[in-house]
Amino acid sequence: MNKQGTVIRWNSSKAFGFIRSPQTPADIFFHIRDYRGDQPPRDGMVVNFEEIHVGGKGPRAMAVRPEQSTPPQHNTAGPRRNEPQRPHPTRSAGRSVGPVRPSSPSTAVWLLLAVWLGLLLWGAANGRLNGMLLLGLAGLNVVTFLAYWQDKSAAQSGGWRTPESTLHLLSLAGGWPAARLAQQRLRHKSSKAAFQLVYAATALLNTAALGAWVFQLLPRS
Repeated sequence: MNKQGTVIRWNSSKAFGFIRSPQTPADIFFHIRDYRGDQPPRDGMVVNFEEIHVGGKGPRAMAVRPEQSTPPQHNTAGPRRNEPQRPHPTRSAGRSVGPVRPSSPSTAVWLLLAVWLGLLLWGAANGRLNGMLLLGLAGLNVVTFLAYWQDKSAAQSGGWRTPESTLHLLSLAGGWPAARLAQQRLRHKSSKAAFQLVYAATALLNTAALGAWVFQLLPRS
């Protein structure tokens, strides 16, 4: 449903904000990926948007455009003589220029996940990993995904946030596959370079520790 509202809070460091519209009782969340303007969003900007509701989380704005970014009027006089026509500076191949969307999981991550799963299978087959440990690891990944989901919901509603150190500790303990899944599915923490650097280190350290245990580089307890 097309609506109009005003940006009341824009967080440029986290690339999301909220729109207030007289047509909707609650403030409406939007992310920079859903913004289609030439200039970055700012507080007080009047915008047009499409409102959606996903998973009972509250309203979300899609295809957000500044109110002044309406289709330009055609110049009936035509271009001036000898003046080359320039392409619109904000259009390229039919899309507006905006922030680059985070890419899908890299090949390196998929390779690391394949190594990690292979180590689990090898360890289970050779008695280095028992069923209770594997079950606990599965539960840890469920907890990790839920921690990301809670933090994402809190970011949208302004509630209590999960510390980044907690998210990294869950990854280091073995929940990094679920963390990656949550980053991609929930679009959370996936574009923050500093966070991704630490996350990659936790995934590598956990996989290295698992390999050391499975190949008996570490003594049995």
